[in-house]
This record gives sequence, C-alpha cells and structure tokens, in this order.
Amino acid sequence: MKALLLESTDGPEAVRVADVETPEPVAGQVRVAIKAASMNHREMWISRGLYPGMVTPCTMGCDGAGVVDMIGEGVTGVEIGDEVVLYPGRDWGPNRHAPKAEFGLLGMPHPGTIAEYVCVPAKNLAPKPAGMSWEEAAASILTGLTAWRALMFKGQLQPTDTVLISGVGGGVATFGLAYAVALGCKVYVTGESEEVIERAKSMGATDGLLYTDPEWRKKVGAMTGGIDVVLDGAPGPSYANYIRAIKPGARIVIYGSTAGDKFEITATGVFLKSASIVGSQVGDPEDFRNMLDFIDKHGIKPVIEKTFPLAEADKALTYLENDHKFGKVAITV
Repeated sequence: MKALLLESTDGPEAVRVADVETPEPVAGQVRVAIKAASMNHREMWISRGLYPGMVTPCTMGCDGAGVVDMIGEGVTGVEIGDEVVLYPGRDWGPNRHAPKAEFGLLGMPHPGTIAEYVCVPAKNLAPKPAGMSWEEAAASILTGLTAWRALMFKGQLQPTDTVLISGVGGGVATFGLAYAVALGCKVYVTGESEEVIERAKSMGATDGLLYTDPEWRKKVGAMTGGIDVVLDGAPGPSYANYIRAIKPGARIVIYGSTAGDKFEITATGVFLKSASIVGSQVGDPEDFRNMLDFIDKHGIKPVIEKTFPLAEADKALTYLENDHKFGKVAITV
C-alpha cells in the first residue's frame, strides 16, 4: 500500500510517500480503508526527532476516517462497510486525569493513518459524523480532541465564561474558538495578523489582539473585562501578557509549547487570584465520545485550509510548516 513514511529524523526531507506492506488485523483489531487523514504540527516535530521513544521507519499521521474492510478474530459489534473515525490513542488507562506511561498515538509510536490502510483496536472506532465529509471528519480528530479536553474537562468551561484563546489559526485554537462560541461564551483571541483576527471574528469571536504587538498586555484587560479561562499553546511569550487580566478563580490551560518550553510564573499573580494553571494533552476515549456528540449537536465543522492527495502528502507537511495560516491541512486518500 501507499503510505507517508518517516525514514529517519533528519527533518521533512526524510519524509516520503512510499510502498509499504499492507497490514492485516490481529485478534481484537479491525482494518480501516482510510478515506481521509489530516496533518498536524505533531508530524513536523516528529520529522525532526522531537518526540519521546522515536522508532523509524514509521507510517505518519494520527487523524483518520474511513471504512472498515477487514475484521480480526474476536471482534463483535463491527461490520464490513462501517463508516468510522478513529480515536487516535492507544492504552490511555483508567485515570481520567492523565494517561498511563504506555499511552501512545497513531503515527508514532504506532503505525499511522496517512496511508491506504491502518489496523486499530475495535474499541478505537466511532461512527463518522453524518454531516461531515471524509476530510472534515479526519481533520476533527487530534486538534478537536485536544481542544475539547483542554476547555471542557481541564478548564471546566461554562457558558457564562469569558475566554481568551492564544494563537488562533492553529488547529487546536480554532476548534477551541468553535466550542466556546457554541457553548455561549464570550471569546477573545490573539493572532498573528489582522486577517487572522477577522477570520476568528467571522466564527464568533468578540474581538482580538495581535500577539506581535509588544503592548498587547496593556490592552487585553480593558478589551475583555477580565478572563475566566485561557487556552494557550504557546505560554512562553504570552503568559506575562494576560496574567494581570485574569479574574479570580481563572483557569489557565496549557496544551503545548510551540514558542518555547519555559516561561516565568509570578506566584502572586496566581495565588492572589485563586487561579489554576493546568496542563492538558490529547484526550481519553470518554473525551472523544463527548466531543463527537457536541460536534454533532452543534453542527461544528473544522476549517480546512488546503487539501492534498495522498501522493503529495509530503508536500502537505512542507505547506504546514511554511504557508499555513488558519485551520487544518487535510489528506484525501
């Protein structure tokens, strides 16, 4: 079969579309003929070796939607032809607050979804949202799940909250905006350009600020009237700008370190506001089910910026790194 293969950790140039062995399901697994996948920044970091427990070669991608075409021994409740989306993780474990050490994602360390076929445990399947195209369904998985857990489980988001979403345009931030607007929250964003902020406003954001403006810390409090929940994937340059604008009891949820791994925390800025700073990653199977229910109820769809065929999936990775501005990059298989 054709697949996007990571051959080494030398960067995007070590990623190519190649012929690899077509998998067959073992007991408890099903094989899915992938109809669409999507590209995440995770693939960019993986191509540079910036992921624990790297194993190469590996088929890339953790977002997948397709049709069940083979069923392994002992599997019940699944039929050939079922249209499904795939929970992207393996072995989360029983603790809802954090995964166990063995937890991993498709596309590293497990075989990924940017391929013609993938085998996964039958319990990883969920029905494809009826109102979505294959590309929309695939593009909703990792970023949608990460945003859902960060806001709803970790951030305990309420309809009356005022939300600040840092770096809108990225997949997680864009889904976070959609969820918060659907819930009825007042949402503010930061973005890299006025064009990006206007896109966010067209999706329901109340207003936004340029994170390239060194003075945005002086504006955010007056603009928002105080922040209840922050969704932040790049706290290095942003935390110091919004911390004075949080309300008592605020929840700051950090889901990434895109702009650097370290940032300075002033203790008084946290304890005098009785604020919480919490980390969040991906989501467990319950989060996945809850997210799909919410998406279906509110008719939420991902913003797809550009679509590539599987034969050009390596170009999709280059596009994500160099040209991406707003939404998701999808792969049609």
